[in-house]
Amino acid sequence: MTSKHITLKNIKIDDPFWNGIIDLVRKEVIPYQYEALSDCVNGAEKSYCIENFKKAGAVVSALKKGETPPVYPVDKWQYTDDNCDENAFHGWVFQDSDVYKWLEAVGYSLTNHFDAELKNKADEIIDIICAAQLENGYLDTLYIINDREKCFTNLRDFHELYCFGHLAEGAVSYFNATGERKLLDAALRFADLICDTFGEDKIRGYGGHEIAELALVKLYEITGEKRYLDTAEFLVLERGKKPYYFDVEQGKKTTGEYYHYNQAHRPVKQQDEAVGHAVRAVYLYSGMADVAKYKNDAELYTACNNLWKNIENKKLYITGGIGSTVDGEAFTFDYDLPNDLAYSETCASIGLVFFARRMAELGVKSNYADVAERALYNAVLAGMSEDGKRFFYVNPLEVNPEASKRDSRKHHIKPVRQKWFACACCPPNLARLISSVGEYAYGENDDTFFVHQYIGADVKSKLGAVKITSSYTDDGRVEIIVSPNKKMKLALRIPSWCSGYELSHNCEISDGYAYIEIDGKTVVTARFNNEPRLVKCSNRVRANVGRAAVMKGAFVYCIESVDNGEDLQMLVLNKDAKFERQGEFLIADGKREKPCDSLYFDYSEADVTPCKIKLHPYYRWGNRGENEMCVYIRVE
Repeated sequence: MTSKHITLKNIKIDDPFWNGIIDLVRKEVIPYQYEALSDCVNGAEKSYCIENFKKAGAVVSALKKGETPPVYPVDKWQYTDDNCDENAFHGWVFQDSDVYKWLEAVGYSLTNHFDAELKNKADEIIDIICAAQLENGYLDTLYIINDREKCFTNLRDFHELYCFGHLAEGAVSYFNATGERKLLDAALRFADLICDTFGEDKIRGYGGHEIAELALVKLYEITGEKRYLDTAEFLVLERGKKPYYFDVEQGKKTTGEYYHYNQAHRPVKQQDEAVGHAVRAVYLYSGMADVAKYKNDAELYTACNNLWKNIENKKLYITGGIGSTVDGEAFTFDYDLPNDLAYSETCASIGLVFFARRMAELGVKSNYADVAERALYNAVLAGMSEDGKRFFYVNPLEVNPEASKRDSRKHHIKPVRQKWFACACCPPNLARLISSVGEYAYGENDDTFFVHQYIGADVKSKLGAVKITSSYTDDGRVEIIVSPNKKMKLALRIPSWCSGYELSHNCEISDGYAYIEIDGKTVVTARFNNEPRLVKCSNRVRANVGRAAVMKGAFVYCIESVDNGEDLQMLVLNKDAKFERQGEFLIADGKREKPCDSLYFDYSEADVTPCKIKLHPYYRWGNRGENEMCVYIRVE
């Protein structure tokens, strides 16, 4: 059974958990990120993003006057004050995308809550962006500033199609929110150039960092222009064919199979294992799913399904994180999920949520929303501090601050969130997902309204009005009032973590959803048992043999040394421990081993003392200063 997500303009969220988070993004995160993108945050790494657009605008103005602007090298991933001319492009090659994601978040935020001051700031930035567009529609500040002759000459590394993708997504969001076309028209002009440039009898290339694929589908959805969908299909299906285009553009001969990092090692329909850079992967898979849906491509759907199953069953952290190694920010091999080396980039979990929704639209099954929920309530929210002004790029499951500082293998593991990043993809990505979270919660088709995530809201469906009142994150309770336009069905996801549930109405269970017949105004209540529980993972995951995690409903819990003292590895949780709730904490009986200073000695039972172990929701860790953290705990 297929479904379609409900657009944000038809959703008014009112949820005791999400209200505060969405307001935080609107009131603190988006304004803070505006300052960061404008290089106005003291002590934070410079963005250069807005500055680059102003430089590019000056180049475009000079070209219109018949002048010849200077040319600078296009030969590296990051341009700094130390390695390039002060008038050249600065930052990472994908720097443009940060402001596009910010504008996308602004669009969603304006849909949720109109703010004239915020809109004025966005309009000013849109003016700066549009002034930087070349007459042919091209819009990428690296090449416009540094060397216009080299556009589309290094698709593997230099992210023009990636930046276009975020431009298109931002433009669609802002148009949907305001009805204003200026940014959308700029995105369409660039899309037209891409359609004219890439294809069967044109450049047979594709981007090294995917997202253009799903972005072109968004433009197709909003305009009905079929060539946007056709070009998205071309970029998807051309990927990985031999000779590799990345070799062609570099004048190399293809020998063997490689480009796993870019998911370009083989044609996508032949791929069945998630490999390479995790963010790129889930962006590609999302685009594949979109194309499979609109092109009714069964083979492409099968590939998406195989890739999904590989991630869900063999490469997914309990927190919803993906990408286990800092080396390439990438997937490694099946069941390789180290805790204290985990990369688990915030953007990767966000992309996994994108992929999950699209898979559910191809065929509604509860495991897609289960995984999206796992990511949303854990790895995604952990990426942002409680004040909305500090961020995690990496989301480990175990942290020792001393190791982060002294062990080069763990330098990527930060014990506290950062103000900003030179490579700042994650903060605006967080803002855009949280501001649009309603679009991942509900769906509909011709006769069924789906509740994928139990977020309180008033929803206008084509089937009728649906009001959801939820204390799901607290006690697992939900009330749903359906005022239908016609006879219909209500489909409620049964969470995979739920050991028992109560529904007020008779239902039919299919693929993890409870289907209830609705004929007239109906009040449905549900309660999902969310008592704390111990969760094991496969013994193929070497790091967690003899250990377990604690979950309560959707939330993963962790222990921190601020509550439990140093050396968290000394703690042992009783396997039959009863959990006492204390505000946001869980308290359980356990033991603490006494430290042994002898490095080696004959085996003997450890000397232990009883203790109380205090657990804290994972998404809130690291907000109380630098300290140790651990998700998996030894169990006896």
